Amino acid sequence: MPLNITGIARDVNAHAKRYAIGDLQDIRATLRGFRNRPASDIFTSLTIFEDWAFHHGGRRELQFNIGREGPDGREELRHGVAFSLELSQSLPRIDVLVPKIRLFNDYLMQYPERFADMRMWHFRRGERSSDAAPGLIPPELVEQGNFIFLGKRQAAADVDVHVILRDFDRLLPLFRYVEGEGKENAAQPQSESAFRFSPGLRSRPSATVASHTARMIDVNLRHNLLQEALARKLAAKFGSENVAVEQPTGRGTLIDVAVRHPDGGLWFYEIKTACTAQACIREALGQVLEYAYWPGAQEPRRIFLCGEGQLDDEGSAYLQRLKDGFGLPVHYERVFVEGESGNV
Repeated sequence: MPLNITGIARDVNAHAKRYAIGDLQDIRATLRGFRNRPASDIFTSLTIFEDWAFHHGGRRELQFNIGREGPDGREELRHGVAFSLELSQSLPRIDVLVPKIRLFNDYLMQYPERFADMRMWHFRRGERSSDAAPGLIPPELVEQGNFIFLGKRQAAADVDVHVILRDFDRLLPLFRYVEGEGKENAAQPQSESAFRFSPGLRSRPSATVASHTARMIDVNLRHNLLQEALARKLAAKFGSENVAVEQPTGRGTLIDVAVRHPDGGLWFYEIKTACTAQACIREALGQVLEYAYWPGAQEPRRIFLCGEGQLDDEGSAYLQRLKDGFGLPVHYERVFVEGESGNV
């Protein structure tokens, strides 16, 4: 029998209260600051269609999605999460989804194995891609009309709504992270003599001609923009002759930015493109400690972990504990790109 998307969506709704995903509309209300819960079910009559369904309110969000698939000529049901970049009355522009795609990438960089049993695919200009392992969404896919999916498929004859709900539960921390602007982090629940200071600022001309989407999504480009912004800020404060970009450690690695401080000490800056300060600290700390304290390394006076996110009170307390308990001279530096707000 052909898939009955409406019937499957209703079955998902009927069994959802036994799972964490059953609280989706309450979670959305909290994240959005709604006074009242926007709906009682995951899927509603407004979001159920003949060939697909997405959660109520999902047009402007990372959406929980089920739908008809047939990549090999067999009718199958997909279930998972998706970004639908098709314009509609409720999504007149895709701009609202661009920072959310960046947060999606941020999460998958932090937890690359969390959805290893799932697959990603997309529809672009009417053509379906082949399946791929979960990974970062490249900027060239972030364009009007595309559909980007992460999840699984079931044979049409053997659809099990409990499999759908269990996988939705697994994907819920990703949703919280993306829609919570990174605040709903699922992790809750070379010799010294070889070091030679090499001052100099190096700009990347490609950054000035990149599209807004590429500037937001492409990790390498984003890193270059942040690095240049930080170097210029430090050069204005300490003089360009005291600022080095891509400073060799003498051990085959490079420090993003190093400063020769007037007191004679060195300050190391390591930049990460994650969207939250917590994620940047997590990614940068081990790396920069190796630069600073591996046997034979050049030891800096201060270490700065850098990113775009705002450091909150818990982050400040964590860094203070590292200073007091372990004597680590670690600090956090928030970096802004000129012309942008600095917020995700």
